[in-house]
Amino acid sequence: MMQHLRRSLSKAFGEPRSGLTILAGSFYIPKDKPSKPRGEDAHFYSEEAQVIGVADGVGGCSSRGIDAGEYARELMSNAAEAVHDRHPADVDPKDVLKDAFLKTGALGSSTACIISIAGGRLRAANLGDSGFLVIRGGKTVYKSPAQLHGFNYPYQMGSTSVSLPDEAEEMVMAVERGDIVIAGTDGLFDNLFPEDIEETVKLYLKKSLPEVVAFALARAARKKSLEKTTASPFAVAAYEAGVEHFGGKYDDITVVAAYVVVPDGLYLT
Repeated sequence: MMQHLRRSLSKAFGEPRSGLTILAGSFYIPKDKPSKPRGEDAHFYSEEAQVIGVADGVGGCSSRGIDAGEYARELMSNAAEAVHDRHPADVDPKDVLKDAFLKTGALGSSTACIISIAGGRLRAANLGDSGFLVIRGGKTVYKSPAQLHGFNYPYQMGSTSVSLPDEAEEMVMAVERGDIVIAGTDGLFDNLFPEDIEETVKLYLKKSLPEVVAFALARAARKKSLEKTTASPFAVAAYEAGVEHFGGKYDDITVVAAYVVVPDGLYLT
């Protein structure tokens, strides 16, 4: 199955090129909730291992008195520890998820996405509705599919979930110099369409560090989340599910922007 996936993606996106690396930056906007000032999202970036991770603690746990943000933060901390001192070529995203899952003892559950770049190849393991997209030449060439049991009900791992890291979908594709990888939680992808992300990236990309792009995207997603009549991916999904919802979806928003560059390349040129 994975060999077939690799062949299919190689045909679609070309063979991987060695000598590429990523330069990444992030921005996080939690919901304005005094009882949970840190929100329920978590993320990390390992420059050494060339790995990005994002997670979204499932808010439904709060009805049982559980702060799923604690689970998401511990999960990502354990994922970061799992790739510490690892060479990029030795990282298997699904194995990272499994290792982090087994070491996380907090109550709660979370979606999770781990992305690794090595030798011009992107590998990812995604469980739930966090995810990523790849922009090439100003256009989205790939967007990871969400895993959902139903509308607004993502796959999730943890002490309050029946899903396991083994259920994470794996993806492999070649990346090129100049590609932009945008990873995020559903707070980003429920509020901004791919063309919205493309437009924002285009506006802020030239000579901007990746954290500036991440900030701009997070701010755009937050603005959309507060609107009551605008079209949004979440509103479209609600309509398709027969649920009445207008406008954006107010949520924690995590964005990680990564530039695919040659080693020591600071900006895309």
